[in-house]
Amino acid sequence: MSTETSVPHPRASGVEGRPMDASDAALYATLLTEGPAGLAFFDRELRCRRANDALAELLGVAVSELQDRTPSEALPEPLAAAFETALRKVIAEDRALTGCDLVVPAGEPPAPPVPQVPPGEPPGARAEAGERILECTWLPARGDDGARPGVVLTALDVTERRRAEEVIRRKEQRYRSLVEASAQVVWVASPEGGVIDDAPEWRAITGQAPDDYAGGGWMSVVHPEDRPRIEAAWRECVQENRVFETNYRIRTKSGTYRHFDVRAVPIWQGDSVIEWVGANTDVTGQREAEEMRGRLTEQLSAAALRTARLRQATSMLAEALTVSQVVQVITEVGRSAIGADYSAVALLDDDKLRLSIVTPSQGADGDAVSVSRDEIRVSDQTVMSVAVRESRPFLAEHPDSLRLQLGHGEQDLFAQHTEERAWVGLPLLAAGAPIGALRFSFTRPREITEEERVFLEALAGQCALAVERALLFEREHRTAEELQRSLLPSDLPQLPGMVLAARYNPATRHVQVGGDWYDVFRLPDDRLAVAVGDVMGKGVLAAAGMGRVRNALRALALNDPRPAAVLAGLDRLFSATEDEEQFTTVAYAVIDPETGQGAFSNAGHPPPLLISPGTSPRVSTREPGTPLGWPSQRQQTSFSIETGNTVVFYSDGLVENRRRGVDAGLEELVAVAADAPPEVVGDPERLVDFLVDRMLAGYEQVDDVTVLALHVPPEHV
Repeated sequence: MSTETSVPHPRASGVEGRPMDASDAALYATLLTEGPAGLAFFDRELRCRRANDALAELLGVAVSELQDRTPSEALPEPLAAAFETALRKVIAEDRALTGCDLVVPAGEPPAPPVPQVPPGEPPGARAEAGERILECTWLPARGDDGARPGVVLTALDVTERRRAEEVIRRKEQRYRSLVEASAQVVWVASPEGGVIDDAPEWRAITGQAPDDYAGGGWMSVVHPEDRPRIEAAWRECVQENRVFETNYRIRTKSGTYRHFDVRAVPIWQGDSVIEWVGANTDVTGQREAEEMRGRLTEQLSAAALRTARLRQATSMLAEALTVSQVVQVITEVGRSAIGADYSAVALLDDDKLRLSIVTPSQGADGDAVSVSRDEIRVSDQTVMSVAVRESRPFLAEHPDSLRLQLGHGEQDLFAQHTEERAWVGLPLLAAGAPIGALRFSFTRPREITEEERVFLEALAGQCALAVERALLFEREHRTAEELQRSLLPSDLPQLPGMVLAARYNPATRHVQVGGDWYDVFRLPDDRLAVAVGDVMGKGVLAAAGMGRVRNALRALALNDPRPAAVLAGLDRLFSATEDEEQFTTVAYAVIDPETGQGAFSNAGHPPPLLISPGTSPRVSTREPGTPLGWPSQRQQTSFSIETGNTVVFYSDGLVENRRRGVDAGLEELVAVAADAPPEVVGDPERLVDFLVDRMLAGYEQVDDVTVLALHVPPEHV
């Protein structure tokens, strides 16, 4: 743009009526022609009287298009409305309007109406590709005679800065979410050691108000026996600016004490510490387990056989995933270690008023199956009720002792074992609170020695930890099953010219969801989108990652279904939101069911298998590409599924295991497909079963297996 067009000639008068000298003119011309900021002057009728090249470039118009025109005559509608709103506000109120961010839409095609970022919303969240964010300042112009001839605009391009601010904001949000979701208490202290920020997690545990623990008030809830040591250690670390690492007990709002491991580090800025950041981790359960193991070691130093049996129990309980399996282990260990004839485990219900007894029985596959017996009220006079109610072991060495302590209630509840003559009840404690009880009984009077009592207490402690872990596992298991049902298609599209079938085999009987997934859905133009993927990991986290990828793929496909575009979009999503160590592969294709024409793109997933009549089955030899999130130029391949052909997509669990590498697995898959009878190849339901059964035969399945088959039946005359 020429200087004659964009820069007006200065008037004779300068600042406050004095003539404009050469320096004023040079400054004025330089600001308009060389300055990075956009500059403009609008009169009171909202017409642009002066504008420089920088502003015209920022707005994507020519200076001549702005000159002597209102914003609505020169700019796109959303942007013009924002301009005129700001101009009218400054003229009406006769005061500057600062800190206004405007979003300049990209060029063709027109961007959606996003003229101005609403207050409180980060501008970077609204800037799409090609758009620019301008930080604008609107100043009322003042003439020599006090008149208000119009408004001066200055505009700076802050797109990159806003996007960087948005990245920082999102990182802070993720950090805060992680802190809130974790079991840690995070706190911040001043350079002098006084607490300065609110810590909701601390207040939730201790019941303190912010004013109670501000400064050094937090020390009042530290156990009196620990307080002198902690005060001295904290003061010394603050003075010497070195890491504070220790442990102490904290009084909770219920009045009990819990153990915490604590670590705080100084945050440096240059040569000075500007604050301290610390984290408290609740280790009460671990401490109780350690104390129990220590007590066991001291008291059973001479009982090598029982110690060995306890270790065996610990090992077996570590492998027990469900509550019924824990009960099975306790039953076996208790009976073999102390000669008990009967055993039972009871768990507290959610209301903490009743105990539900769980005993193991054998299922058809040899797994322990939970069988619910009668419920016991905690207020009842029974062996397990007393053990839970009083949080102590209950011992009755003969029937007279039982009647003396309880009366006849216990015998009524277990009338099926009328030959019982001695009883032991043990509370199951987790973090100091009862979660159930353990019961052993004998068919003869039995005195429990101190050595046996210590052993049983330790066994109960291990059982409590195992039950607590099993309950968490079963809760995650149920959540994982629900996620699986919601994330995998309940049925596949029914198409006149194509038949589809799919199978999902989890790696174990206990964790029924992993990162494998598949999806088939119709696009708006009636083409078929097909996807198979694998997210590293197992359980709820893998399922959640699987859901994010699946939902993002659907959203991207509905916007631009081209395979290369969809995978490129997933790459951007991964780079922005996923962990760098996350490993995810996806194979994605778009197919026209009527013609069989399609396009395919692969992000590190095993190649599809093609089965054609009259030719040998084969897998694609094209480079599969890199997993999602890894830098790569996504490519897509055109293909055509002919009449009678079958395409099989699958996960690596079908071809890879501990004894078979991927290359050998692909060769074996081709050989197995070649052995498939024609009637099996022509029926996708039978084909997927055939491939899974043959490929897994003789191998331990260590990974989930997903298989999706698309078959184009021969045309019937």
